[in-house]
Amino acid sequence: MRKAAGAAMAGAGAEVGAVLGGQGWPLSPEGGGGYDSAPLEPPEKARLRRNTTYIVLAVLLNEKSEVLVMQEAKRECYGAWYLPAGRMEPRETIVGAMRREVQEETGLQCQPVTLLAVEERGPGWIRFVFLAQPTGGTLKTLQEADGESLQAQWWDRKTPALKLRARDILPLMELALQYKASPGHPPVLPSELPCPWVGQRLLLVFAGSGGELWVLLAVAGGAPHLPVAASGLSPSELGERLLVGVHRLLRRCLPPPTQASARVRGLLGVQHLGKEPGQSDGVCFNVAATLEEAPGRPPKPSPPALRSPDFAWWKVEDGALRSRILQRLSQDSFVPVCS
Repeated sequence: MRKAAGAAMAGAGAEVGAVLGGQGWPLSPEGGGGYDSAPLEPPEKARLRRNTTYIVLAVLLNEKSEVLVMQEAKRECYGAWYLPAGRMEPRETIVGAMRREVQEETGLQCQPVTLLAVEERGPGWIRFVFLAQPTGGTLKTLQEADGESLQAQWWDRKTPALKLRARDILPLMELALQYKASPGHPPVLPSELPCPWVGQRLLLVFAGSGGELWVLLAVAGGAPHLPVAASGLSPSELGERLLVGVHRLLRRCLPPPTQASARVRGLLGVQHLGKEPGQSDGVCFNVAATLEEAPGRPPKPSPPALRSPDFAWWKVEDGALRSRILQRLSQDSFVPVCS
């Protein structure tokens, strides 16, 4: 197992702490231009509405746990009901786009509570699902109907029986109600940090049998940091699922999965800053994963040797940071990725 100098590796503790807390961390320009693993062809920059589409969707609940829904004005689904949702526009932040869509389609202003889930069909189509709460405005009525929507109302999900545009929103309503009753993870909101492509930063943790903890770091070409995988946006790669980049990175640095395998747990956070169209339209997903022994095998005291000298295991010596990592893992408190 490759060992790096302790002082240099310790500098990664600040990054691990920030990512673990959902604040995000700037991408390093060192090494491969901010990423440590990429498809065979260099990753293409994300360009909103050209090679990638981001959708925002909000679930708002009132004091009666009723859900805010809007009636569609689009020709193809005219009169059907749905949650407020729509495409992000260039130069928008993710939260800014969500607020705009809610106000345009329902008449209400809102503020986000947390990111509930990320739904994806690959790097070319990503939907950010928020739990939000109303802060002002009045419900849109039929007299105010326009091209965005016909009207909005609070719905108890029982009566009256509404004609839904699609039933995919029902599990999202349940997810919001569950979070309101018992939050499954700390509140997570996007960090406004630029990323030129769609990618994933990986927090891969190995827990030793003696209670010690290791984190995988990239060490080639600069300061040790959490490894980052870029996704491809070429036509041949758009069909790949979002987390394919993570698995590609893992294959590069881990030995064949004879005894241990990596398990993706969920998202710790999201980074995006779309103020420079074509330059920073990308999104970096901060992903938590654990390296686990095969069922029936006893735990090992230390992580396996790595295949590439570009990566190294960092032993977490700080007790407070180790406790934070173990708590998140034991509670399985991560934002889910739905493919």
